[in-house]
Amino acid sequence: MTFLEVKLYNLTIESPPKADFYKIMMDLKNLNRAVEQIADEKGIEPKQIMNVIEESIAAAYKKEYGKKGEIIRAKLDLKTGDLEFKKIKTVVDENTVEIAEAREDDEKYEKEKKPIFAKSAEDEEKLPRYNPDRHILIKEAKQIKKDVELGEELEFPLEEHDEFGRIAAQAAKQVILQKIREAERASIQKEYINKEGEIISGVVQRVERGNVYIDLGRAVGMMFYNEAIPGEHYRIGERLRFYVLALQEETSRLPGIILSRSHPKFVSKLFEMEVPEIQDGSVEIKSIAREAGSRTKIAVTSKIEGVDPVGSCVGQRGTRVMSVTNELGVEKIDIIEWSEDPGKFIAAALSPSKVKDVEIMPRRGAKAFVPEDQLSLAIGKGGQNVRLAAKLTGWKIDVRSQSRPEETHEGGTAEVEVEKTNTE
Repeated sequence: MTFLEVKLYNLTIESPPKADFYKIMMDLKNLNRAVEQIADEKGIEPKQIMNVIEESIAAAYKKEYGKKGEIIRAKLDLKTGDLEFKKIKTVVDENTVEIAEAREDDEKYEKEKKPIFAKSAEDEEKLPRYNPDRHILIKEAKQIKKDVELGEELEFPLEEHDEFGRIAAQAAKQVILQKIREAERASIQKEYINKEGEIISGVVQRVERGNVYIDLGRAVGMMFYNEAIPGEHYRIGERLRFYVLALQEETSRLPGIILSRSHPKFVSKLFEMEVPEIQDGSVEIKSIAREAGSRTKIAVTSKIEGVDPVGSCVGQRGTRVMSVTNELGVEKIDIIEWSEDPGKFIAAALSPSKVKDVEIMPRRGAKAFVPEDQLSLAIGKGGQNVRLAAKLTGWKIDVRSQSRPEETHEGGTAEVEVEKTNTE
């Protein structure tokens, strides 16, 4: 609980039915301290906190002394401790509101006026009903302010009260907590809006039904079970890096920051962090294919003559690629050089096997011929190697033995999955 929440708790739970609201809310030294604490903890501007407090005081006043249709605002002067309450009325005329004669059954009329089913276009165009508690006719308004305009809001002072009941105090508490939560969510959304598609670090908070909740500092992110790396175990308190998959409206049930460790772009972003040549644009990641927890193939090219794209990603003695693999655990990474020549690109994509020849077929199909002793390596366990090569290149690949070119092999043919080919 924050300092302010403790104060509100004491007010609404431990105090007698009639509580002196000023003794708690108008203690300026404590109030200032509470505002500063919340502003620091939640990353919210102090002015926003003060607005929330003033709204809560106004809600408490209305609950205790106001009418249902009234708009009441409170203004607190932190220097003097003075608190003012004002009723707000909007300036209207017969063209902006529906003016009807007073009825004894007004409440029943309002209920009957609302249709059970969806409103028609004619209903949508109906004007709001004139309410003397929140509207003032322009003729009357001009007697108060000569240059008043339609739609302008006029303020009317209200009587001061020193006591608020338990129900009113509870209303104030709910307004404060709700508004602070809303302001905090808006602040977090603003902070993370530019981090979508980036990598952030966080600490594993808890694991529930396979979903992992991550403490990101000011916010909590969530990694669904299908976004985790298969076979990877997460320990409470462990710090890891995550790919920000999406931001969504936060609800009471789910955090608003969706994270991933199995997305192909997680690997490409890790390389971008480790390889300066990718950061400065001299080396480009052209495509990536991944089966998380097992193997990833990444195709790179150089935009500057003399720069080795594969060597840049591997690093001296493999330090750069090792940093990436350390983050991914047992997952293997194949780094190949991208080529405009489909034959060369497909042959490279089937590494670590040695391809002797590639025959280009119609409709982006290709036959890759390898030595007999390289056949199982080219296909991979369960056809994984040829499957990833097809994803990486965007070509349908049929791996065959050079000594038996007419014979097909189980798992040796892979279809194209275009949607997972490029990272761009």
